Amino acid sequence: MTQTQQSPTLVALTTPEEVDTFLAQYPQAAVFKAGTCHKTMQGFGVLETFLARHELPVGFIRVVDWRPASNHIAELTGIQHASPQFILFDHGKPTFDVDNWNITAEALGPVFEEGVPLRGEQVAAEGRVVEGNVEPYRQLMQAFVDGQLPDWQFQERYVNMFRDDASLRSQRQFELLSKLFGDPDAYHGGLHQLGAPQERGDLKARVQELIDQL
Repeated sequence: MTQTQQSPTLVALTTPEEVDTFLAQYPQAAVFKAGTCHKTMQGFGVLETFLARHELPVGFIRVVDWRPASNHIAELTGIQHASPQFILFDHGKPTFDVDNWNITAEALGPVFEEGVPLRGEQVAAEGRVVEGNVEPYRQLMQAFVDGQLPDWQFQERYVNMFRDDASLRSQRQFELLSKLFGDPDAYHGGLHQLGAPQERGDLKARVQELIDQL
């Protein structure tokens, strides 16, 4: 039985040569530049929901590690570098770009629905979800639940871990990890982000629930 070959969802682009090969190989493709904080996690989580339904090869560049590849994209397109950043290409020419907090479902939706083909039914049903390693979060949360950390220390460590997390994660993982304290950029220390006093006493229960969901 012959199977239809599906183009890959994610391709690491580590050098300028790999960028050129990737763009030449696929008439329609995109590049996602991964930054060094949770904005990358959120942006990729949004993109991942569309990749589960649409057939689009995406080359990803970890900017800090593969900066020559990132610079090459900027030179090819004339688009100022940002991270995270999503650029859609048609036969090697950029047709759409968006970056930072603007990588939203509202921004990507019309672009994918109007111009990116859907996957086959079987592939779309299976989806292609990127799940990052959540073990560091599990260990930190378990230590808190076990009474090894006070509220303020747990919050401080968790928010800093989340703020610095630039993993490629699914939308599901991003939403789960952001449930406890919300936007880490709004955190300035102290226990105010733990909510009202009556909610603080329930923090361990909420943390245990999150452990079970991850």
